[in-house]
This record gives sequence, structure tokens and C-alpha cells, in this order.
Amino acid sequence: MSGYQTGLLVILSFNVIAAYAVYLPLSAGQLNLGIAGFMAMGAYTAAYLSNELAWPLTAAIPAGAAASCLLALVVAVPILRTHGIYLALATFALGQVITAVFLNLEVVGAAAGYQVTTFTGPATVIAGAAGVLAFMLLLSRTRFALYLTAIKSDPTVADLMGINVRGMQIAAFAIGAAIAGLGGGLYGHHFSFVEAQHFSVALSVYTVLYVLLGGTQTVFGPLVGAAFFTLLPELLRASQGWRYVFFALFIIGFMATRPQGLITADLLRVFRRSRRAPEAAQP
Repeated sequence: MSGYQTGLLVILSFNVIAAYAVYLPLSAGQLNLGIAGFMAMGAYTAAYLSNELAWPLTAAIPAGAAASCLLALVVAVPILRTHGIYLALATFALGQVITAVFLNLEVVGAAAGYQVTTFTGPATVIAGAAGVLAFMLLLSRTRFALYLTAIKSDPTVADLMGINVRGMQIAAFAIGAAIAGLGGGLYGHHFSFVEAQHFSVALSVYTVLYVLLGGTQTVFGPLVGAAFFTLLPELLRASQGWRYVFFALFIIGFMATRPQGLITADLLRVFRRSRRAPEAAQP
């Protein structure tokens, strides 16, 4: 595999991790526009632990994910009292606050950025994305995923059925933040540099687009959406400066005609039936 292909696969891996960080709370009806802030928390925490305290990567990066999860648990109670557009605005503000804190924190380089001395290769990043995907596939087969779907459909009915709606929402929010923190820790150690400006609102918006384009009905939607956003611009590279214009027009047209996303539950059912049909026809 060439260096270009490896680099593209690494970028795809980061996008997949970020997409699942958004997907989990979104499956409970929570639009988190502050995912970049949680990624920054994980990146800076892991970088500081490996730089200043000489923690190994196997401890520093999970600690960064845990720090993001803990932060999410702290802010979840007041933030998740809001709903709809107000929740989106609250998480947007939270992400901006987190980024602003690191932008002014001298101990981690402030606006100049923070050099990370420990490096992790592409294989680790790809393995991290594969681990997140495997975790989400396992989670999708549990009652937790069913509860989140019920809450998204109608939280009042879910509450009447005995589901702890607030607890499930907090859990989804915190686990999503932990996944974002994991991605941030891997990002900092792979590129050997952490800069607060990278974790901007644009990163959060792009990540939400991955999930919405891929589809929120199945666990494969974020994977397909992240791959689409990562690979299609590269396929349009021959058009040079016009590729992003073509890409934007394609997205607008696609979302207008298929707002449910690329991968839907009905599409997966059709695919599974088509696979079973040849097996059933065999004697």
C-alpha cells in the first residue's frame, strides 16, 4: 500500500471514529454539535500524560477517552434538560468553551499548539477505528440500543414503559464523548501535534453530516457516510478546484431526494433477503 493510500485510510479511520461519537447520542434523539470539544479534551489529556508524566500510549489514550467521558457526565445533567434546537445550541456552546480553554491554557502551549513526543503509527489508528466499529456492532445487538431507539421515537412512551429516559440519554452522551476522546488521543499521537484551532465547530458540523448522509437508522450508516465524505472528494480530484463545488451540489441533491440517508433499515432487510434467497434455493 502506498503512502497516499495509507494516509487516506488513516483520515477515514479518524472520520469513522468521530462519526460514531455523534451517532450514539443522535440515536437517542440528541444532536451533539460539541463533539470537537470532546475530541480536544481527549487529545490534550492524552498528550499531556504521555509528554509530562511519561505514560505509555496504552494508558494515556484511554485516559483521554475517560476524561472526555467524565466531562460529559459532569455537563450532561444541565445540558440534557434542553431539547431540540436548544440542545444543539447548548452542545455547540460547550464545544466552543472547551476549545477556548485549551486555546488559552499555557501548560499545553495555548494558541501555539502542543508538541507530542510519542508517535503512534497508522496501524494503531486503523485498529482503533476497527475497535470502535466492533464495539458499536456489539452494542447494536443489546437492549441498550433498543432503548435508545424507543427514546428517540417517543420519550414519553418509553418512560411509561419503564425505561430510565434520562439515564439512557446521559449514558449515550457520555459514551459518545468517550469515543470522541479516543479519536482525539489517537489524532494527537499520530500527527505529533495538538492545536486547539483544529477542533473547531466546522469539525463538529462535518461529523454530523457524515452521520446524516450515511443514515441514522442502522449502525452501518456512519461508516458509509464517513467513507463517502472521505473518498468522493479524492475521486473528484481530477476536476481540481471544481471538485468541492461538484461535491457540494451532489450532497444537496442527494439529501433533497433521500433525506433518510444512504443506508436505511429497509435497505438492509432487502440485502439480507437477497443473500438468503440463493442459500434457500440450494438442495
